[in-house]
Amino acid sequence: MSPILLSIILFPILEIYLFIKIGSQIGAFNTILLVFVTAIIGVYYAKYEGLNTLKSGFLQIVKNEVPAYEIISGAAIAFAAILLIVPGFATDFLGFLIIFPITRKLIFGNISNKIKKKETKKNNFIDGEFEDLDDDNDRKI
Repeated sequence: MSPILLSIILFPILEIYLFIKIGSQIGAFNTILLVFVTAIIGVYYAKYEGLNTLKSGFLQIVKNEVPAYEIISGAAIAFAAILLIVPGFATDFLGFLIIFPITRKLIFGNISNKIKKKETKKNNFIDGEFEDLDDDNDRKI
């Protein structure tokens, strides 16, 4: 069985289990309220982090550098915002883990470094000489 299919099956089971356990401890109303509060806080924090990433990306472009980390970070923030909107405690935990800059840097820092290294290797030039030959025998149409 593929890992993706297994995660599609097991993740909702984990969410339902957490809803039942947490709901039995703090009550149904408080559980629902907690899901909405984490979604609202997460979306506002995602907006804040997204704007900071956008500003940092523009600064990288102005410095004539590749904003590789900022591009990856922006996509990760968008994914984290989706995870925070989806009801559930496991998705909220994963969303907050991705949305905080410290953990995002740990997770995605290696990827951006590999992209920057590839960009510097692409600056290969072929140097050569050419000579312009005039051919008077060519007929012009």
